[in-house]
Amino acid sequence: MKILVLIPAYNESEKIVEVIRSVKAQSFEVLVVDDGSIDNTSDLAEQAGAKVLVHPINRGQGAAIKTGLTYFLDTGYDGLVFFDADGQMRPEEISQVIEPLLLGKYEVALGSRFLGQVRNIPWVKLVVLKLALLFTRLTTGLKLTDVHNGFQAWSREAIQKLNLTQDRQAYASQVLHEIADKKIKYIETPVTISYTSYSKKKGQSIFNAFNILFDLLIKK
Repeated sequence: MKILVLIPAYNESEKIVEVIRSVKAQSFEVLVVDDGSIDNTSDLAEQAGAKVLVHPINRGQGAAIKTGLTYFLDTGYDGLVFFDADGQMRPEEISQVIEPLLLGKYEVALGSRFLGQVRNIPWVKLVVLKLALLFTRLTTGLKLTDVHNGFQAWSREAIQKLNLTQDRQAYASQVLHEIADKKIKYIETPVTISYTSYSKKKGQSIFNAFNILFDLLIKK
């Protein structure tokens, strides 16, 4: 399979070069969608060897993902990996995440930090994730161990079934609803997520969980 790694980014000049180079060192091509950064994220990403698309204004991570999906479908790639720009994920694990797709048994592989390893996670973040997991199980019926994990692998066939409308963080929950509603064959695979002082600073506020819930329930 010809794999593209999609990295949405917003003001990630501190980490973006390191992340891109580490992904490319695993022999994967990289697409960065710069979601209206006011620093030099896009210039640095391009210099590091990524294909770069730029939103003129900040629209939200979901909007960046949708831009990446459109690019993917317009090109000849077979699989798409979602990957974060803040250095929390391990590029050497990309191969194991895409392995279920290579074997042809599944259309989507969802990374799970709770099947793998999670390091230095703030307790508030852990509580929010567990509540989100319960909400997802109740509303989708999916038997998951993790939610809102941005480390995922998708086949072209699965991407073609997606109809994402959420521009902000609620896209991550909408993705799971799409998997359930369209009966997309999925599997969870262990990954490592390491929280650092940088990624904690970049992370979402606990109050954003309420914004996500509002978007899901009101702005469908």
